[in-house]
Amino acid sequence: MSRSSPPAEHPEESAPPYAPHPPLSRYYRHPDERPSFLLDLFDGAAGYYDRLCAVGSLGSGRWYRGWVLRRAGLRPGMKVLDVATGTGLVARGAAELVQSRDGVVGVDPSAGMLREARRTFAGPLAQGRIEALPFRAGVFDFVTIGYALRHAADLEVAFRECLRVLAPGGRLVVLEISRPPTALLRTLIRIYLTRIIPLVMRAAHARLLMQYYWETIDACVPPDRIMAVLEHSGFVGIRYHVWGGMQSEYIAVKPDGGPRNGPPNPPTFGAPRPSRGAPR
Repeated sequence: MSRSSPPAEHPEESAPPYAPHPPLSRYYRHPDERPSFLLDLFDGAAGYYDRLCAVGSLGSGRWYRGWVLRRAGLRPGMKVLDVATGTGLVARGAAELVQSRDGVVGVDPSAGMLREARRTFAGPLAQGRIEALPFRAGVFDFVTIGYALRHAADLEVAFRECLRVLAPGGRLVVLEISRPPTALLRTLIRIYLTRIIPLVMRAAHARLLMQYYWETIDACVPPDRIMAVLEHSGFVGIRYHVWGGMQSEYIAVKPDGGPRNGPPNPPTFGAPRPSRGAPR
């Protein structure tokens, strides 16, 4: 795939070359409308988002986030930026590990999410997007992204911003849900996300949120493409783990010598994977 050509899944739509998934036109008519759709979606979900995540993870989410951060090397005294912090679920777990009220900073584009985060998270919060982080370069030891990479406009732009704000030798930790590997598991997860969770939540808005959430999972680019863009963006030491076929973790390191340019040519991927089940 050349750097200037759009994803092949939806050639009729214009989208960033490294978009995490094709445009989902049933929710917005043009990719330029996607940011405002997402703001409305997550502002509307802010009041019940923590409960929704607890239901979705069957109560294991808090333990799992802390476990991943410990394995990634997060320690007391480190400085952390939690990107797309939402209600602060990852930020709260990181704060317990760094043992500092000001050691973890959360940033999110949604004012509604930030208001909810302030109820339970005592650290600094800022409003901003991953494509233009409102922080100076080289100040964080860790950057975390919890289940929000699919909502970035362009993976390369997002990763380069994360690289910029990291100190040399700093780490990026991304938690994400990948497309289930089998048709049976995809069916089970789709039913759980789009039918059971909204039924339990008893909120009309939750149905829209979970339907969109599932479709971004189903249409998202595969892990090998995400790792290739991480490398192209300047990260080294890239590691990937997957649990249960879909619970994905990406860990990448900023070179000690500071940021480097990507390879002279963009990464070459195989034929784009069909986005089964995604709206056309």
